[in-house]
Amino acid sequence: MITQASTPLAIAIRRAVPEDAEGITRTYLESAEHHAGLDSELYRIPARETITARYREGRQHPLDECETSITLVAELSDEIVGFIDARLFQPLDAMHREMVLCLVSEIAVRRRHQNQGIGGKLLRAAEEWGRGQGAEFAILEYHPANTRAGMFYQRHMSYRISSLTAIRRLA
Repeated sequence: MITQASTPLAIAIRRAVPEDAEGITRTYLESAEHHAGLDSELYRIPARETITARYREGRQHPLDECETSITLVAELSDEIVGFIDARLFQPLDAMHREMVLCLVSEIAVRRRHQNQGIGGKLLRAAEEWGRGQGAEFAILEYHPANTRAGMFYQRHMSYRISSLTAIRRLA
């Protein structure tokens, strides 16, 4: 069961800057390690330098969507303890209603700072940004083996399952 800390932390949520790359990388790599442990066929732990360069140079979002994307960080006592990447997109399938969605492509909180409300603050800040950009829904995905994340999104953040993705190895 996920519980919130009894004493609120002085967490600052702000837009990421290139100097945050090292802190984001530490958080990202912890998340990659966790995901590789869940499903090593899909996830791996990338090189530290690759992730640091990506965030330092602003390449974490698709190039054609830099104007419609954001990276936010959670900062505690001058330390990056979490981050979230989000971007706007419109479904291409003609069956979908025409709308703007706010896609959360990455969210992670350092292990030692989990269960303290930081992920919720990051997610709410990204949702607020998306809402301000005209998004009607926030959307994210998580691996089914990541049960803690699933409980957090559904029970604490009021997300609901709207689609399932099936995968099959071809090679």
